[in-house]
Amino acid sequence: MLTKRIIACLDVDRGRVVKGVRFQDLRDAGDPAELAAAHARAGADEVVLLDITATHENRKTLLDAVRRAARELFIPFTVGGGIRTLEDAAAIIEAGADKVSINSAAVADPGLISRIAARFGSQAVIVAIDAKRDGEDYEVYVGGGRKPAARRAADWALEAEKCGAGEILLTSMDRDGTGAGFECELTSRVASVVNIPVIASGGAGGSQHFVEVFDRGKADAALAASIFHFGLNRITDLKEQLRAAGVPVRLPC
Repeated sequence: MLTKRIIACLDVDRGRVVKGVRFQDLRDAGDPAELAAAHARAGADEVVLLDITATHENRKTLLDAVRRAARELFIPFTVGGGIRTLEDAAAIIEAGADKVSINSAAVADPGLISRIAARFGSQAVIVAIDAKRDGEDYEVYVGGGRKPAARRAADWALEAEKCGAGEILLTSMDRDGTGAGFECELTSRVASVVNIPVIASGGAGGSQHFVEVFDRGKADAALAASIFHFGLNRITDLKEQLRAAGVPVRLPC
């Protein structure tokens, strides 16, 4: 049985890690390189760095933050935010990332997924989807969660897979930063229609939430930020609790 991955997320704004609730009310959480190293030591399977205002501010990802964080890591490292072209993706990978995460630009031009996959392989392309409940379904948002994209989450995930995406990073905007638990229905819907790994994001507040999203949500990995940044749950402790609950995870040596 494949092990489930625990991923630490660094939301970066102007070179600092921040965290808010439902994409708003950001508070400072520290230096990205220092936090990346701390999460790796604590047992994270991967680290994701998202420059959360790059797209909204129409600028490229802060490469200095990427380089500094990459130097501290010995686990897979994904970077997203402000990646609009193949050249942008190449610059991120040259700065030390193993994978790139694209969101708004992929919705605007799905061919970007194919171009990056052709250059670096599908394993290097994660398509991030920010989704919010809309009646009985979930609508995709772009521009850092500011603009509805007139797409349904499961439909867009399936299209992204066909274009060459290697993974889906699926964030529930309704649950983001709340600690109320992952949106398992959203995650399950997407995981049920694609054949690539789905990373659940948004709402982690305790170990039981991870158990639920791996079970009912059918997630292959789960990502969290607040509970790790502010010391509410050590990754090693979380993994031990998951293993005790029957969830296969990799424990630190």
